[in-house]
Amino acid sequence: MKQFLKLWSLNKQNQWILKFGISVLVVGLAFHLLFNQSTRFDPELEAASSSSSSYITARTYLPVSPASLVSPPPDLLVSPPPVEMLETPSDVAVDYLPGPPPAPQPSSSSSAAAAAEVSNSTMSVDGRPDPDENEAPDDGKCNLLVGDWVPEPSGPMYTNATCRLMDGHQNCMKNGRPDSGYLYWKWKPRRCELPAFDAQRFLELMRNKSWGVIGDSISRNHAESLLCMLSTVEEAVEVYHDKEFRSKTWKFPTYNFTLANIWAPFLVEAAIFEDYNGVSTKEVQLQLDKLDKSWVDAYPSFDYAIISTGKWFLKAAVYHENNTVVGCHFCPAGKNLTETGFVFAYEKALSFAMSTILKSKHKGQIFFRTSTPDHFQEGEWHNGGTCQQTAPAKEGEFELKEVNKILRKVELTEFEKASAKAAESGVNLKLVDFTNLLLTRPDGHPDAYRNFQPFAKDKNATVQNDCLHWCLPGPIDYLNDVLMEMVVNG
Repeated sequence: MKQFLKLWSLNKQNQWILKFGISVLVVGLAFHLLFNQSTRFDPELEAASSSSSSYITARTYLPVSPASLVSPPPDLLVSPPPVEMLETPSDVAVDYLPGPPPAPQPSSSSSAAAAAEVSNSTMSVDGRPDPDENEAPDDGKCNLLVGDWVPEPSGPMYTNATCRLMDGHQNCMKNGRPDSGYLYWKWKPRRCELPAFDAQRFLELMRNKSWGVIGDSISRNHAESLLCMLSTVEEAVEVYHDKEFRSKTWKFPTYNFTLANIWAPFLVEAAIFEDYNGVSTKEVQLQLDKLDKSWVDAYPSFDYAIISTGKWFLKAAVYHENNTVVGCHFCPAGKNLTETGFVFAYEKALSFAMSTILKSKHKGQIFFRTSTPDHFQEGEWHNGGTCQQTAPAKEGEFELKEVNKILRKVELTEFEKASAKAAESGVNLKLVDFTNLLLTRPDGHPDAYRNFQPFAKDKNATVQNDCLHWCLPGPIDYLNDVLMEMVVNG
């Protein structure tokens, strides 16, 4: 009996030792698993990091030197050929869209009362009174181009993380612009609602069709805005670019929709002697009786075309007709040429372009867009002008500059002449005058952030400021909202 009890006691002790060993083993295994897991990222986060890394690149551009310019602005609008891509520092958030700032107001110095004042203003930018808001439009239709900027808490429909097709100069978020309030406004016509741009619907409507956006760098700015908005549905595939990467064509394969951006800054034939720094070695030579073949040959194939020009006519140029010099602007010294001014050339170029469009009997929809305002203050492009606003301005706070008024007057006059004949020739020609829409958005330009991290090395660095082009995303996106509504409702 005693021997039995002794064996039983030993077995009990062995069982306790066995249980203790198993417990230690289990705890050790759990600790090992816990520690190992804590040193790894979640697979979904790793995948997200991997997929977004392709956006963390920056294209480098040669700086623009304003010193040698004799007239504004230089060819900031020509994209140089692709160069080596540089990796963006990991602490720069390039794909993060900040939340809307609290209670945005129109202009840093204005108040809610000022916003109401914008709504109730009765004067347009050219000094002509707008109809009273409570008065019904004469033609019974809404004017999409008369309205105000109102807060939009949801922000833009894309960011630079969802669109890889924007020019580096307009990628303000990636370039380090520190504020985000400019992203949270939308254009609202005064007498009706403007539906938000519907990328899916647009692509369905444009199935098997084509658009051409023809003109200077503002046209490219606009084309890239449209590309970015449509890329929320399907990313475009570049199918063509010219030798200098100035003209490009993209395709949306699923919809067989083509979007072409054609570089034709004067619409007429031009010999331009500028490098990628915007430095001219000679005056532009303009052939006022010969249109630029890059757009003339292509535009008959477009179902929709947006044509514009403007700012380039302010450059120093010599004008030719019938292979004979007929005048100049900023005439070269010692040549004994007649200074005619840029209006002379602009009127002739637009008249010739409009006449050719009417004679072509093109059956697609042609939009003629007026030139857009800039917001340089205390200088211009070539002599240190800046635009540091971070919110829309009150109406009247920015007056259209005299030179912009002159350009616009020529544009409206030449369009009016052409539109009177368009109906007779069966050409569908429409005007889109975005002056009012963009004049009160001095906050929408890249300013110093046209280049990547301009103050990273020196917070007091002197940099080229851009108050002519528009950040992407930004106010220029709303041109597409208006155009889509015009296409849908005629």
